[in-house]
Amino acid sequence: MSRVCYQVNLQRGFGGGEMYTASFTRALETLGLRSVLFAHPAATHWLPVLPASTQVVPLDDEALVRRFASLHKAPVVFHTPMPPPAVEALHAAGSQAVAFAHMPWYDRNPEALRPYDLIVPVSQHVADSLRSRGLSRVYVEPLYGIADLRGREGEAASAIVASPVYDWDLRKLRERLLRIVHPFWWRLQPQREFTRGTELTLGIVSRLTTIKQFPALFEVLAAVIARHPRVRLEIFGSGGYASVRDLRRALDPIRRQVRWWGHQRQVGRVYAQLDYLMAGLPEKEALGLNVIEAQACGLPVLAVKAPPFVETVADGATGLFYTDPRTDRGESFGRLLERLGRAPLKIDAAAARAHLERFSEAAFALRLERLARHLSLLDA
Repeated sequence: MSRVCYQVNLQRGFGGGEMYTASFTRALETLGLRSVLFAHPAATHWLPVLPASTQVVPLDDEALVRRFASLHKAPVVFHTPMPPPAVEALHAAGSQAVAFAHMPWYDRNPEALRPYDLIVPVSQHVADSLRSRGLSRVYVEPLYGIADLRGREGEAASAIVASPVYDWDLRKLRERLLRIVHPFWWRLQPQREFTRGTELTLGIVSRLTTIKQFPALFEVLAAVIARHPRVRLEIFGSGGYASVRDLRRALDPIRRQVRWWGHQRQVGRVYAQLDYLMAGLPEKEALGLNVIEAQACGLPVLAVKAPPFVETVADGATGLFYTDPRTDRGESFGRLLERLGRAPLKIDAAAARAHLERFSEAAFALRLERLARHLSLLDA
């Protein structure tokens, strides 16, 4: 009988952390470890992305704590941390609580992670943030994510059609109401199909969440892009009402150079239509799976020269860095646009392969095997 790894992910929506959970679960299966995933009752996205052997158990917080009391000497991996009573229930049963840190912890309360027996960072940037907050039980090796495009590559001939830009936050009354009204308005709009122009095409391919800080980025860069009328910004992603509103305001000076396409599942097809991926601001970003995906698809990345992007982008080979525009009013980015207008960046295939090896499934499996042995899920 295969051994079992218990996991917890209580997110309602599906984002980078959930993609990571799916990759983690598939890699566990290759090591002979079956997963039981405790999930939010409203999360309906898990079954299509997990191995068939995975048992998904929907439980609310109270029921989950009761379930923990029955787990005897079983390591439990948390992709979403729970309050101390949940960890105490595991410890009372003789079990081990392992928290994955999917976010930097510089401006977060370290007490949320202090009860855990081990904290696993997903990048060196995250590891440094954990230690800076006085957390000592940090696993020595960052467990970098991978570029996983299975089921999302897209057919070369398939069309990219605009979809709604909102991903409603159902915790907020305003967004619950808008979720009811907005589909009626959307059905009255003409269908828009993406066509590639001759301009230099920058792209956002991401959920429009606060951690990306796109409004703050483009509050500075919009004025720079406005000086380059042959530059176009294509936005592929959705977000809550406030996130979309704030980004629209920041982009208002260049609204005629911007198009919105909403969430697109076939991101491989999207990457093929762009010249460069725009990363967000760095400090709240843990790793940036979209940054890794883009490079794996041969799309160069433009990013602020700071962690975690200095871990995920090979400067001059898979992308280019510029100075944080909040410090130089976008001057470095402006020079970069001028340079790219004269001579586009050509990805160095050999350097890209070497750089992206650390984000491959094979490398992930080796890192995970070492972690599994550390947790005694596998024999030493």
